[in-house]
Amino acid sequence: MDTHTLGLLEFDKIRALVAARAACSLGKDEARRMEPSRDLGEIRSRQALTTEMADALVAGLSPPFGGLHDIRPQVRRAQVGSMLDPEELAQVVETLRAVGNLDRWLGRIGDEFPRLGAIKREIGEFSGVVNAIEGCLDSRGTILDTASRKLSEIRREIGQAEERIQETLRRMLRSNEIKRILRYPNFTMVGHHYVLPIAKEHRGEIQGSVHRTSSSNETVFIEPQAIAEQSAQLSFLRAREAKEIRRILRWLSAQVGHVAESLLGSLETLSELDLVFARGRLSLDYRMSPPDFNTEGKLVLRGARHPLLEALFRGELRPPAPEAPEGEAPPAVEAPAPAETRTVVPIDVHLGLQFHILIVTGPNTGGKTVALKTVGLLAVMAQSGLHIPAHQGSQLPVFDAVLADIGDEQSLEQSLSTFSSHIRRVAEIFAHATEHSLILLDEMGAGTDPAEGAALGRAILDELDSVGCRAIVTTHLGDLKTYAFTNPRAENAAVEFDLETLRPLYRLHTGDIGQSNALQIARRLNLPEHLVERAGRYLEQSRGDRVPEMEIVQKLRQDAEAARQAALEAQAEAERSREALAQRMTDLQRQAENDARLVEARARLQPGDRVVVPRFGYDRPGRIVKLDPRKKTAIVAIGMMQWDVAIDELIPQVARTPEVPATSGAGKGKGGAGRGAGRLEDFEDKA
Repeated sequence: MDTHTLGLLEFDKIRALVAARAACSLGKDEARRMEPSRDLGEIRSRQALTTEMADALVAGLSPPFGGLHDIRPQVRRAQVGSMLDPEELAQVVETLRAVGNLDRWLGRIGDEFPRLGAIKREIGEFSGVVNAIEGCLDSRGTILDTASRKLSEIRREIGQAEERIQETLRRMLRSNEIKRILRYPNFTMVGHHYVLPIAKEHRGEIQGSVHRTSSSNETVFIEPQAIAEQSAQLSFLRAREAKEIRRILRWLSAQVGHVAESLLGSLETLSELDLVFARGRLSLDYRMSPPDFNTEGKLVLRGARHPLLEALFRGELRPPAPEAPEGEAPPAVEAPAPAETRTVVPIDVHLGLQFHILIVTGPNTGGKTVALKTVGLLAVMAQSGLHIPAHQGSQLPVFDAVLADIGDEQSLEQSLSTFSSHIRRVAEIFAHATEHSLILLDEMGAGTDPAEGAALGRAILDELDSVGCRAIVTTHLGDLKTYAFTNPRAENAAVEFDLETLRPLYRLHTGDIGQSNALQIARRLNLPEHLVERAGRYLEQSRGDRVPEMEIVQKLRQDAEAARQAALEAQAEAERSREALAQRMTDLQRQAENDARLVEARARLQPGDRVVVPRFGYDRPGRIVKLDPRKKTAIVAIGMMQWDVAIDELIPQVARTPEVPATSGAGKGKGGAGRGAGRLEDFEDKA
């Protein structure tokens, strides 16, 4: 998609709104890289996932993203044989637990939301790695004594050595001679060394090694000579402990490395799931709906709202800072007063039915540009998998490109005027435009002599018609307002304007010709009345006899547009009813299939099979002790109790793939399975 147009439409701000709703950094990164697709199948798949996620959130089935971190750098390091530190391994195991939670969540909702449930196939099984790490580390990343038999023995010896040193120091502290030279009556530690706090003036009265001096230089921390041999033995044991810990960390890192390919694939899948989650949240927050896509080039937006305007009014986006004179600091931007309630005015737009080009006219007050940007931004959002802020039943084609020329793009670096910049941009647009493109041109023909600008504008409209693309152009040049009268593939539209407040009302009226209202605005702004009247006479003379004919033609086009809008609304309502009925039939068929499978599974139940009884909770599986087919009952052991339960209440547990043992590190999903790093007892630290 054209990056220049994405910048003009401020698509980065849409990405930011989506990223703000992602659960973790994985989804936020995906949102910031979000791009519109041109593949209809991919777009429909994205939209279906967004719809299912929004429905799941409404049903209170939010995915459990807690504990999911971006551990891809650590996994890649482990993949090439690097050693991870305990804190990194603790983050890895926390993430693997989150992967397991999300895997189970996808399994639970799969029947009701099949597209989301299908994501489960792309997630690996890492319980073996989780068990390995949890067997060696606690939740704070500390290596457990039980991580290995050797480490347990070393730490027992360390404890014994420390006890001998402490006993020696306690005997020394009972000595009056030692008490006399102490700053306070206790020993302490500096690093891994036991020391006594000796007053500076008594430094020479005790033999030993100085390990630290206090900040005031009044206290010297000395390791007495009496414990030197014991301290040396303790240091030797700590070195053995460090070596064993390093061996354990390398083994754990190898476990992660052997499932790296599958784990990286699973993280990629979950980053996409987080992006779907963010898209679903945005849809609910902004009352969005999925558009219907077609291959006939039909664009029908009903009740379309500009999402960034709505975000601005809600306070999610700040207005742009006003420019300051060169050399001065920009003034502060004040947020709108909380009491001010502003809403986005929805618009109805359609293209590709009776006409392909829409010419929006009216005063130069911003309303036309808002309409232009709304259509372009919603098209880009829809092709990115986002729902759009428009009524249900809105339709869009898949555009191969959205190409826009919006706003004042005067280039100081290239010494180009506004007009020159626009002409260069239009030339670029026509170099890439096809019949499947959407072209948006703002204030066409402006910036030069009105007669020449109108002539150039007509030539551009002719070229748009020749290309066969969908196009919306805005202008306030009077000569371009009659173009649609001579071309059946073009239509006029006007932005409603309030003459009392001199502000656009933003409602778009297809079939109307927008008036510039220059004389009315001049009168409201207290221009002398005789000047306004004289201008009115000049205007009537320039129009001549064309006005009545134009009004008649305009009235006919307005009536035709009103009938067309009514037909579109009726068609949209019928389409919604048809889709609702089709969805209901699909749901009933899926439910019937599930019920049939459940009946078959219950008929195959045997004593010893694991089952779930919903009234006791899905997280408390039980085991069948005895079956009575005649009474259609079963005795089920749940915990320490046995219950008499109707067979129709039992839900057989589907046998899962056996968990990967800690010695294998294999994984399913993207990538492949590793062979594992073997048993810890057999692992050698060769680094």
